[in-house]
This record gives sequence, C-alpha cells and structure tokens, in this order.
Amino acid sequence: MFFGTYTPKLDEKGRLFLPAKFRDQLTEGLVVTRGQERCLTVWSLEDFGRLTDRLREAPVTQKSTRDYVRMLFAAASQEVPDKQGRINIPGPLRDYASLRKECVVIGSMNRIEIWDPTAWATYSEEQEQKFSELSDEVFPGI
Repeated sequence: MFFGTYTPKLDEKGRLFLPAKFRDQLTEGLVVTRGQERCLTVWSLEDFGRLTDRLREAPVTQKSTRDYVRMLFAAASQEVPDKQGRINIPGPLRDYASLRKECVVIGSMNRIEIWDPTAWATYSEEQEQKFSELSDEVFPGI
C-alpha cells in the first residue's frame, strides 16, 4: 500500500528519486504510464499484471475499452529502480504530465501518482470540498 505526499526532484537526465518508503515494494520493477488528470501512474509489476488481466476481460468490441487500452499501454514504460532508488521518466511521459524539475509524488493506495506541483495544488484545492461530501457516497455509514 502506498500513501503520503513527497516532493522529489527530477535530475537533468529525467530520473526521479522514489520516496524511500516506496522503494522496497518496487525493487523488482514497475510500470509508469499515463494517469488521469495529466498525472503519471506508477504500478508495481504485480499490480500492473492484475490490471492487465482485468483489461483482457473487457470487451474489445467497445470503443471505450480500445481507447483506454491504447492510451494506457502505448505510453507505458517498464523500469527498474537503480541502486539509489531512481527511475527513468521517459520524455513523452514528462511532457504529458508537464513535469520539469519539481514534482509531487503521492501514494494512492495500490499505485503511485507523479504530479506537476501546480497541477496537484489546483486539483487538491478543487477536490477538498468534494472529498468531504464523497465520504458518505464512497463509504456509507462511516
């Protein structure tokens, strides 16, 4: 499980230091790809495999399935953290998420998201009130 918010930087080669708390779960490798809202999503190989298995069951006769699979897999990059815990973020993915030097990395349950700091601040501010209102919808009675 991934949680927390961190602010690592991209180095001049487009590598990102994974937060130390996330590294043990990703030593075997990971997949980084497009996420929604113009962030990047990082999956462990195991969780990306589970996602892939579920997508295999989706009907390819539906245009929305084909569109989603194309966007997700065309941008995917399999990476293995180096000894310092860095991963490469390919140029097209950096461009997609508007990543320069500063980044925000958040744990999001079974995945990690990498955000441009301004985009994350805007998203967080927009979602704050909705977050309070959604608790009953997502978890009735809590």
